Amino acid sequence: MKQEARVYIVSDSLGETAERVVHGAAIQFEDRGTIHIERVGHVVDGQGVDQVVERASREQAAIVFTLVRPELRQHLNEVATRLQVPHVDVMGPVLDTLEQVLGFTPQLVPGLSHRLDRDYFDRVEAVDFAVKYDDGKDPRGIREADVVLLGVSRTSKTPVSLYLANHRLKVANVPLIPEIPVPAEVFAAGRHKAVGLIIDPELLMGIRRQRLKSLGLGSSAQYATIERIMAELDYAWDIFNRLKCPVIDVSNHAVEETASRVLELKRR
Repeated sequence: MKQEARVYIVSDSLGETAERVVHGAAIQFEDRGTIHIERVGHVVDGQGVDQVVERASREQAAIVFTLVRPELRQHLNEVATRLQVPHVDVMGPVLDTLEQVLGFTPQLVPGLSHRLDRDYFDRVEAVDFAVKYDDGKDPRGIREADVVLLGVSRTSKTPVSLYLANHRLKVANVPLIPEIPVPAEVFAAGRHKAVGLIIDPELLMGIRRQRLKSLGLGSSAQYATIERIMAELDYAWDIFNRLKCPVIDVSNHAVEETASRVLELKRR
């Protein structure tokens, strides 16, 4: 039987930072436990803190919090300690450490990270770019792209493109199909920013068969045969060798891992 637990995310803003931390930690327990996460945002006074801590005490839950104001952090710590509610301060120790290193106090304004700044608009622009130039829709995007992803069908080109867009990178992706010539722009403007994506053929066969099944089609279609897959992968390697581009194996890797490797290549 899986154990269950509840975690309250408490924040004087939206609570997204703490929620990402909890989700990242919860993955380590997913085989034996289920963690229910509830976000309580815009907590701006002691009364709001008291209500959440008392609820957590009744439900034997834990609290993970990102409160900017020191008096609220201290109040939550005191109340949670008194009621024996497990609690973790995500923001406080980092703020204190940075204050010590920099030698001056932080602004202590909730929600600063969500201001509509240049960073935000750059990300929106990059996401729009990834959608517009997804799956080789318009090869003209290759000239403007920061990264050009190439790979056969079902090698995570689109999700990796969107993940990289959240890092403000403009990404165009191009499917490699033996019967369709690679756009000339890839060799002209995209050579120095091309990254190839490759995958284990047996794994790809399983992914494609599952895809056909989800579409209500038979798994015996040529698209999912090992012969077709090997021909496509051979063609992909031929393109990669002609471009002399780096190649990333996406087999059994999460989108985040693949994107991180692309980011590392970009940094180099």
